[in-house]
Amino acid sequence: MSTGLILLIIVGILVGFGVAQRVLDRLRLTDRQALFFVLILLVGGLLPDIPLGDRLTVNVGGALVPLGLAAYLLIKADSTKEVVRSLVASVLTGASIYFLGRMLPDEPETAFMDFNYLYGIAAGVIAYLFGRSRRGAFVAGILGAVIADVWSAFDLWMQGVSQPLHLGGAGVMDVVVISGIVAVLLAEFVGELIERIWRGRERDETREFIDGEFVERSRQK
Repeated sequence: MSTGLILLIIVGILVGFGVAQRVLDRLRLTDRQALFFVLILLVGGLLPDIPLGDRLTVNVGGALVPLGLAAYLLIKADSTKEVVRSLVASVLTGASIYFLGRMLPDEPETAFMDFNYLYGIAAGVIAYLFGRSRRGAFVAGILGAVIADVWSAFDLWMQGVSQPLHLGGAGVMDVVVISGIVAVLLAEFVGELIERIWRGRERDETREFIDGEFVERSRQK
């Protein structure tokens, strides 16, 4: 069983016991919605790729479900600014995975760790830094991995290499899950730390730190 599937099972158990309630609230997801997405990610990751022509196949768990989840979270965003920031963070996250793949050696067996872990951790950190809110970081983490997958395929096609695009396959699901989890955990940990510091000191009454960023109090009315 792959790392992504193991992590999804762990997440599902935590959600079932109510441990992840605070994070889900910040993501605008209920327990049932979260368990639903975990379930279809698990099932989708075990299904064979869906052929869409001679040069394209799509994996349900590694591409379709993450794209659907990202779209759902973007629809639930509080503002257009958050949507734009999340999409920009997604592109930057995808670029980080792509360029890491170009810089790392072609022989994974010579590496000190599985490249999927490295991609996922790097993508999660970048997604948090640029996504800013917990929701934005999570969207960028999962969407960035899919973007990198497409970017790599188009790069090969531009070089004249007739290689099929397996969208969401070949370990991409592991990267999607790892980067999404790392991004949202970083956002939660750092956000909680800043919130505690912010509450414990004198602050400007016109602003408040909510969901990973400072906002004007007038927006909360």
